[in-house]
Amino acid sequence: MSEDGSSGSLVKDDSWLKLGKISGVFGVKGWLKIYANTEDKKNILSYQPWYIEKNKTMQVVKLAAGKPHGKTIVALLDGVNDRNEAETWVGCDIYMRPEQLPKLKGKQFYWSDLIGLNVVNINNEHYGVIDHMIETGANDIVYVKGEVDRLIPFVMNDVIKTVDIEAGQMIVDWDPDY
Repeated sequence: MSEDGSSGSLVKDDSWLKLGKISGVFGVKGWLKIYANTEDKKNILSYQPWYIEKNKTMQVVKLAAGKPHGKTIVALLDGVNDRNEAETWVGCDIYMRPEQLPKLKGKQFYWSDLIGLNVVNINNEHYGVIDHMIETGANDIVYVKGEVDRLIPFVMNDVIKTVDIEAGQMIVDWDPDY
């Protein structure tokens, strides 16, 4: 069921990007309900192939079809032809390789590009390293792991002064006592 026809599995590491999860079955012909982590839910269909973690191994999977359906996405995996087979995929996480992301222009970046950046304030005080991002609905939050862990709102030009991916640094206007 892999891209090249083999059934080989891949090793997942921290670089893999989680696209979503198979949340249920849809109908009797093998269709699956997909919970998408992508900002626009239907964009999950554009990242091909999918790498699905099933039974603790990564499998390359081709999409036979996919479409928005109400508030969810439904998809048909190549080789999955009935509800019983589809049920074996429920609960599996869907991933992609970072190389599958479209190239950005100018000073744009992906959230995943921020992980590992050193964070310093405008007075050049080192806060630590970006561990992960948190979506809150209002302002996204940068979780900085250091001597003191910090939650810093991701507000460009106000709190976040510069993001320099090549230099591996983010400069923030954030009081060390927060």
